[in-house]
Amino acid sequence: MAYKRLIETLGFFFFFFFFFLSRVSFSEAQEVTGIYVFGDSLVDVGNNNYLKISLAKANFPHNGVDFPNKKATGRFSNGKNAADFLAEKVGLPTSPPYLSFKSKKNNATFLAGVSFASGGAGIFNGTDDTYRQSIPLTKQVEHYSTVYEALVRQLGATEAQKHLSKSLLAIVIGSNDLFGYFGDSKLQKKTTPQQYVDLMVLTLKQHLKQLHNYGGRKFVVVGVGPIGCCPGERYKNKTEECKQDINSASANYNQGLKSMLQELKFELKDINYSFFDTYAVLLDIIQTPASYGFAEVKAACCGLGNLNANSFCLPISHYCSNRRDHIFWDKFHPTEAASSILVDKIFDGPVQYSFPINVKQLIAL
Repeated sequence: MAYKRLIETLGFFFFFFFFFLSRVSFSEAQEVTGIYVFGDSLVDVGNNNYLKISLAKANFPHNGVDFPNKKATGRFSNGKNAADFLAEKVGLPTSPPYLSFKSKKNNATFLAGVSFASGGAGIFNGTDDTYRQSIPLTKQVEHYSTVYEALVRQLGATEAQKHLSKSLLAIVIGSNDLFGYFGDSKLQKKTTPQQYVDLMVLTLKQHLKQLHNYGGRKFVVVGVGPIGCCPGERYKNKTEECKQDINSASANYNQGLKSMLQELKFELKDINYSFFDTYAVLLDIIQTPASYGFAEVKAACCGLGNLNANSFCLPISHYCSNRRDHIFWDKFHPTEAASSILVDKIFDGPVQYSFPINVKQLIAL
């Protein structure tokens, strides 16, 4: 009888033990119903492949050399980008490109999320003039409104709102607006850098309000990095140092963005957000690369010319044998390794990088 009681006791113990493990392992994934991604080439997973005249494409080698099956998918990376890693963190598949849906009648595909991100896109319209065609944030928000209406038809208004309230809306944009400003001497004569970034912040605020109108409640807003340190900017300096004018504008934009989000929370009580200071994290990686496992700070892995920054990564380009050594894949975009580190910080990083909370804490609200 004692032996039988022991077996029963152990049975109950293991039942509760494995039940507890299952709760710990899957609770976070269950809390996020979908990820809706807005942004530029840092998170584009293939939307630009469907834009006929766009020059901002990455659907050819050597892009994707470390992606499954060595496939170039339209990601500006040697492998996965930040959108992929964020989805992995919450146990969801990567949100597919919105333009990949030939028929919008299949509404069920929108439930786990969708990506509207487009290489060359900006907060302002026209940031893609150099690349002929992209999907600016204005249009991305319009596409999202279409998805919202499809979800309402499928689930009903109440259930659609419940679904979206547990979803993440990730916004990664702003770099192309700053590149556009510092590449346009006429624009610089019309407005100061501070006036320009203030208008960027104000315009983004209006877009966020629109997303709130369409059910958005949890926002992951990613600040602009020290883009003056990209190989594409460094090679313009004879010293190959970071371009401080564009870095200064990036930092000022982030500060304005942080303040704006606080104002937005005051105006819209039912939203919550996590602002990620990409600038601080990426600058730390650049200044102390060895502590993150990197060896090359200045040059791109794939490209042509000085610092591999005279061109994007093309089939005729040279690319490095060890991508893990490099912070930058091409003249503007991080390697898969760098993107992975950034998303680790976005998801579960310390308070100095995420305000007022990180994404893991945002999910738990």
